[in-house]
Amino acid sequence: MYCVSSDFSLVHTMSESTDNSSGEGWLWVVVSDKDNEGHYLGLYDKEQDVNFIPAFESKEAANDCFLQLPREKGKKYEVQAVHIEELTKDAEKAGFGVAIVDGDGKIVK
Repeated sequence: MYCVSSDFSLVHTMSESTDNSSGEGWLWVVVSDKDNEGHYLGLYDKEQDVNFIPAFESKEAANDCFLQLPREKGKKYEVQAVHIEELTKDAEKAGFGVAIVDGDGKIVK
């Protein structure tokens, strides 16, 4: 159903790591360490022909779904919090949408 996006598989360099954020306005995303800089994991949905960044409302949901997400071999991934406004802005710049995903990998928003 999903594959790592071929156009922008990993997008936006994150300015700083945010590990302990929670509450309103924050989402959890999967990031990859590429050239010592963090990049959001971007996916491509073949059925809808759309690039998107999967985001989760809780760290637990992100961790539950983490192993189900397609990833590139040899890259280190981790779950981090990011403010929704920053995530949306960064995604739009790279031609991606943001999809809220549950712990089972189903898109809910």
